Amino acid sequence: MPEGDSILWAATRIRPVLAGRVPDEITTPQRRHAGDRWPSRLAGRSVLRVDTHGKNLFLVFDGGLVLHSHLRMSGAWDVRRAGGRWVRSPSRAWLVIRCGEHEVIQFDGPVLELLSAGRVRFDQVLAGLGPDALADVFDSGRFLARLRSDDGGRALGDALLDQRNLAGIGNIWKAEGCWEAGLSPWRPLRDVSDEEALAFVAAVRPRMLRSGLEGPSTIDARVYGRRGRPCPRCGGAIAARRQGDGNRMTYWCPGCQR
Repeated sequence: MPEGDSILWAATRIRPVLAGRVPDEITTPQRRHAGDRWPSRLAGRSVLRVDTHGKNLFLVFDGGLVLHSHLRMSGAWDVRRAGGRWVRSPSRAWLVIRCGEHEVIQFDGPVLELLSAGRVRFDQVLAGLGPDALADVFDSGRFLARLRSDDGGRALGDALLDQRNLAGIGNIWKAEGCWEAGLSPWRPLRDVSDEEALAFVAAVRPRMLRSGLEGPSTIDARVYGRRGRPCPRCGGAIAARRQGDGNRMTYWCPGCQR
């Protein structure tokens, strides 16, 4: 699943193309949106902002309309020069926005909706999101409050994937952040101090921001996907086991993560 840095990277590429401009053409090739009339509803409207919160991306148009996207496991954003080769088949495009010499394409949904600004504010899922891991100013107090309201017996790694606690963290950055902070993803929340929880955020934010602003090629995994290989810090073997209701594979070093 694309994580918060992937969404920030998409926004980083989209902003120079769309922000402050009126798109030349908007098409919705996916059949489920054929009757939604988005092209006519958005015609002549400028894109005021390209916002992100965790794994969500928002194209904010003037007149109080917002295109909201969540890529879940299968979706992707792409930005290309008009007429250039797309990263996926045109049959998989759900949204195409042409502006000047570029095209912004959203592939494979699965969450793509046009909302009023008011509905965005009061949507229960969006309103329930925890603080954005990549916000300009991280809300540490809100993060700790959310974490302390969770089940104290819940494993740290599982809790960090819960977007109600911290928006934007996925399986890669859960593993990498816990390793950077020297925290076992299996430790119960009740045994994780506030200082340790904030150490996770302080460790993971710089790496996520670099990936989000410079691209995923900057990711240099220390433990994720490295089962059985030596830990870069202590030399012990990296372990892997599935965790939580989502049964996601968790990577960690038993030797130096406590």
